[in-house]
Amino acid sequence: MKLSCLQENFNRGLNIVGRAVATRTTLPITNNVMLATDGGRLKLVATNLEMAISCWIGAKVEEEGAITVPARLLTEFVSSLPGDTVSIQLSPQTKTLGLKCARFEARISGMDAKEFPPIPSVDDGIGTGVEIAALRQGINQVVFAAATEESRPVLTGVSTRFEGNTLTLAAADGFRLAVFQLPVAEPVGQKVEVIIPARTLAELNRLMADQEDKVAITLNPTKSQVLFRLKNKEINVDIELVSQLVQGTFPNYAQLIPKSYNTRVIVGKDEFLRATKTASIFARDGSGIVRLVVTPGGEVTPGKIAVSARSEEIGDDVGEIDATVEGSEAKIAFNGKYLTDVLSVLHEAQVALETTNPSSPGLIRPVGTDNYTHVVMPMFVQW
Repeated sequence: MKLSCLQENFNRGLNIVGRAVATRTTLPITNNVMLATDGGRLKLVATNLEMAISCWIGAKVEEEGAITVPARLLTEFVSSLPGDTVSIQLSPQTKTLGLKCARFEARISGMDAKEFPPIPSVDDGIGTGVEIAALRQGINQVVFAAATEESRPVLTGVSTRFEGNTLTLAAADGFRLAVFQLPVAEPVGQKVEVIIPARTLAELNRLMADQEDKVAITLNPTKSQVLFRLKNKEINVDIELVSQLVQGTFPNYAQLIPKSYNTRVIVGKDEFLRATKTASIFARDGSGIVRLVVTPGGEVTPGKIAVSARSEEIGDDVGEIDATVEGSEAKIAFNGKYLTDVLSVLHEAQVALETTNPSSPGLIRPVGTDNYTHVVMPMFVQW
């Protein structure tokens, strides 16, 4: 293998695939990144066996070849080089990768590329495309609600349902549920639902940050793997992320969404978030409990919502916000973290909170759009 490429592109490629490098593993080669020539470009690949990221960058290839080298060592070395051309040459006998850039050079011992885990190929199956801005918004507003505990593996993933022109993302951890709907570029012929690991979608979100076009999505025929394909024409970089899917059945979350309410409150999102964050300071020593008391307005006075918390040891606080209240007075308590999590990812100026009684789930929706629903289980408190 003999080639040259720009340090800037090489560094960018290594950073793209680096998050898929295994950290704790019984298979040492997954700590490596694979370098291979492919169609006149340099292909970089990393995998942790659950997820693999491949990236193609422009290069001047003189001799074909492939090798794997320690990912962290290579990434740190390349990132420290000046912005010049990097010459890369492999010595096949010693499996040593030589790198030269300006007045710097290094030799890194590698392992045979044939020992690297094979990366699944997902070329056929169910495919569509999604606008990047909509998918990024969907991931941001859903993925945080997925469970982090492995006790129920299906809840560590995001239910992803393709149906006609719509893609529905849903995540739940037993205490909250987030559901987001977005359009797809090409209609899907059959309804299909899979569970994508939340970690995979978080990485996809990171990769999409500097992309401008659509992301292509392909599910393999056995519904065991998903492929996301990104193309950045401006810097001539192609990226593929392939991930194993979580096997199992996601809970029927539609039945968890309340169909009616006794009280509906419309409030400024930023004011609600500020009051909740302030109350959460006092809620730390009180199991994170934040209390909400909704009071309807009169003929001349606006309705209001009081957000409070108290701790036996440190004290208490209360913040009041003007609100438009429909229905009767209401009291309900939530974990403050769950409220701040959802309010922090919403972009709309106003949100609606719908409640039935203190022991029923609360429903939060942004005002002005109907593609997002967030359900939060209440906490039981002495009023």
